Order: sequence, then structure tokens, then C-alpha cells
Amino acid sequence: MKEWKGILREFQEFLPVTEKTPITTLGEGNTPLVLVNGLAQAIGFHGKLYLKNEGANAGTNSFKDRGMTVTVSKALEEDAKAIICASTGNTLAAAAAYAAAAQNAGMKLRCIGILPEQKVAAGKLSQALRFGAKVIRVRGSFDAALEVARYLAKNYPVTLVNSINPYRIEGQKTAAFEIWEQLGGRPPDYHFIPVGNGGNITAYWKGYREYKENWNRMAEGYKKLAPKMGVFEPMDPVQFLPKMMGYQAAGAAPIVRGERIERPKTFASAIRIGNPTFWNEAVAASSESGGKIDMVTDGEIRKAYDLIPELTGIFCEPASAACVAGLIKALQNEEMENTSDTVVVCTLTGNGLKDPTSARRGMSEPILFGADPGKIARFLQLV
Repeated sequence: MKEWKGILREFQEFLPVTEKTPITTLGEGNTPLVLVNGLAQAIGFHGKLYLKNEGANAGTNSFKDRGMTVTVSKALEEDAKAIICASTGNTLAAAAAYAAAAQNAGMKLRCIGILPEQKVAAGKLSQALRFGAKVIRVRGSFDAALEVARYLAKNYPVTLVNSINPYRIEGQKTAAFEIWEQLGGRPPDYHFIPVGNGGNITAYWKGYREYKENWNRMAEGYKKLAPKMGVFEPMDPVQFLPKMMGYQAAGAAPIVRGERIERPKTFASAIRIGNPTFWNEAVAASSESGGKIDMVTDGEIRKAYDLIPELTGIFCEPASAACVAGLIKALQNEEMENTSDTVVVCTLTGNGLKDPTSARRGMSEPILFGADPGKIARFLQLV
């Protein structure tokens, strides 16, 4: 079995890496693409439905690890001594982890996190603190925290590692490469994805476009060589790209509403952002691909959040469920093809243990019994 070495080595030709780059990796990438027939059947989808489980990233169990391995490696290459980010949780966890991992490259790197006033999920904050980050909270939303982080990065010797940093998008686009290969040399027909700051939908669209160009170039070259090689079924160039379907939470949907939201509200904290950095890019990704950006309510997100683990065995954080909620909405409104040939991928952005409070909400405590097997068997209706 081939040893996976992280996205910087696996996709080096597509990334801004040189021999001088001190590669800082935790083995991120190579996340599962899981066919989920039970979930598809439950929501009335007739095609093939896949979940790209970014909660399985080997760094901090979210898609942020992809961007952070590139960003921190390049920061070290530029001799940075400290990095800073504003975060709703996952970005800071990843930044802190990769700053700690810089020790493997023989370098030291401080990590500073600026958090918004609203509560950050306990799992994400715990990761950041355990990795040694210096964490500050500021009054206001994520957008206020980002303004502080940008000011400090501009005026002091500290490197900003939010998705404003272009290296973040470069790393995140590699998930699209993996999906292309995992589907056997083609993209999906539709890609559903949560939208908060807009960076991830931007990155996937960039990745799909770049990989199509590369794949078609390889395919044409293969076709020319095929007769000489005695090969009669050469791979074909791909003529389409997926429709990018992005979904915001209704209480934090500035793109859909067409205006900045000063105090965004949603229990899906990872997409609780009122003024997305990649607003225009996210709109471009959806429009250029023939997709859309829409919103789903917290009730719709909760329904999907409950369905996913029960029907697939995959536990995701609340924001991840926004894309499945979006798929359900698109099916109900007949906004997409729904045939046996339709291929859909939904990106689950982070592991469910990132937000243990949401995970336990509405769940009852286990009932306490004495160690009496017969009584327990009767309670469980085993007899």
C-alpha cells in the first residue's frame, strides 16, 4: 500500500512548494469519499450520493488542515516567527497544530488566535489551547475579530493565516483533486458545500478547474500514444465540471440576503459569519458552474445533523450538515436532476466531536441500573 505523505508532497506539482520550503505536515488529506445509499434513499435521491469526510483529516479533523499545511510551511520558508488568525474555532485549531508541528522542521512558531465574543465550540478551543496557542476574545462577531487580526498582522511582525492568505486556498483545493480521482477520473454532477467565509467553495471550484485542464491534457496525450501502445480504450477528456451548490445558515446568510449581517446567528458556529471574505469569489464559483448559493434554516440543519450519523455512521459538526440540508431543499424544490445517473458529493467540513455541546443537545442521559442482567434484558425487550 502506498504511504500517504500529506498533500504538499502528493500534489506538489499543483502547489507553491519549492526545495526551500520546510514542509510541515500532519498527514492531512486522503480523506474518505463514502457512498451513502441509506441517506440517499431516506431523502428521496435516486442517484449516487457521496460524503467527502473532511472530519477524517489527520491534522485536527477538519478541512482547515489542508490550507494550513501550505500556509504554515510557506510562513516558515519566509522566516516567520509568529502566526495569527481570527477564528470561529477550526482555523485556530489547525493553525495551532501546525505551529506546534513546526518543531518537526526544527523551527519554532508562535500561534495567536483572536476569537469572537460568541462562544466557540469546546472541542475546537480545547485543541487550540492544548497545542499551545495564545488566545484572545474580542467583543463582536467574527468580522470584528478578523479586523483585529488583520491590523496586528499589518503593523507587527506576525503572519496572518486566515483564508485571506492565498496559500490557504491552494491547500484546500486539493480536496477536489482527491474527489476526481476517487470517482475514477471524473467530477460529480453537483457538489454541495456549506458556506461561511466563502473560502472553501472558492477553493473547490479552483481545484476542479485546474484538475480538468490537467486531466484533459493527460487524456489527449494518452490518446495519441494509445495506438502505439496497443491500447484500445483510452481515457476520455472530461467535458463538464460540477455545479457548485453552496448553503449558508438563514441567520448568517449575507450573500443570499445581499447585505452584511452585523450579528449573525446560527447554532452552526463554523458558518456564523456576517461579511464573508470571499463573497465575490463564492458567487462567481456558483454562477460560473451553473450552481447557486442559498440558505437553510437552523431547523433544516438540525434535521440533517441528526440524519447523517444515524444513517451513515459519520459524525460531523453542525455546519457540515448545512450541505445535506441544502441537498434536501434542492430535491424538494426540484432544483436539480434526480436520476440514477446523477452523482452528488457533499463536503462534511469537520468531525462531530469538534462541538460536543451540540452533539449532546436533546439527548437523554443513560439510565442507571443495578448489575442485574435479567432486569436489563427485560428493559431492552430482549425477552
